[in-house]
Amino acid sequence: MSLSRPLPKVIGHRGAAARAPENTLAGLRTAAALGAGMVEFDTKLTGDGVPILLHDSLVDRTTDGSGPVRDMGLAAVRALDAGAWFGPGFAGEPVPTLAQALSLALRLGLAVNIEIKPCDGREVETAEAALAVAAQVWPADRPAPLVSSYSREALRAVRRIRPDWPRGLLFGTPPADWMAQVDDLAPATINVSQRRLTADRVARLRAAGRPVLAYTVNDPARARALFDIGVAAVFTDAPDTILAGLGDGV
Repeated sequence: MSLSRPLPKVIGHRGAAARAPENTLAGLRTAAALGAGMVEFDTKLTGDGVPILLHDSLVDRTTDGSGPVRDMGLAAVRALDAGAWFGPGFAGEPVPTLAQALSLALRLGLAVNIEIKPCDGREVETAEAALAVAAQVWPADRPAPLVSSYSREALRAVRRIRPDWPRGLLFGTPPADWMAQVDDLAPATINVSQRRLTADRVARLRAAGRPVLAYTVNDPARARALFDIGVAAVFTDAPDTILAGLGDGV
């Protein structure tokens, strides 16, 4: 499994989460305006099975609602305000569907990383629903999205449904059996937390033959250090800050 296009070195995290409410269409527009060529966002299911952009299992942190998203239908989720918590200029921003986010990314010319972020017990269901939407919206003549997850069940479902689409295997800290997981899941990328990344650890990960992507990097000096030890790309909440800090090195 390999990537369908070269990766930009700077990827907007949840859109541009330091500059606009995360996992919203406003966040995607902001990321594009700040110079990001690629964005990452999270998708999970509403209670009635529609893939939406949301990170948490509860809607409390990023909307004016409360409770588990798995207990809410799409109409109830869409009625929530997902922007006012971030700032008054974003008041009224709704929770987007995955279809809306992909359609906007296409119009903005953004590459995308869809992270499958399932509620417990909905790993395969979420992957299946997200891939059905993505395959319908995303043109066959465009490089396919990178589809990533911490869920091994979700990634196996992605491989079964769209074996030609690149997959990203997500780790916090790579466990002892990380190489066995790479062999099992055949990802195109290894996406890992930057917190404990050292030159030795990056070298060992790269020996698996996949590019290493690091999250979440908001300090340009740290981004430069990671690139120097072989990281291929960083996810950032502030793409403008990282791009400016890297200058011509992007």
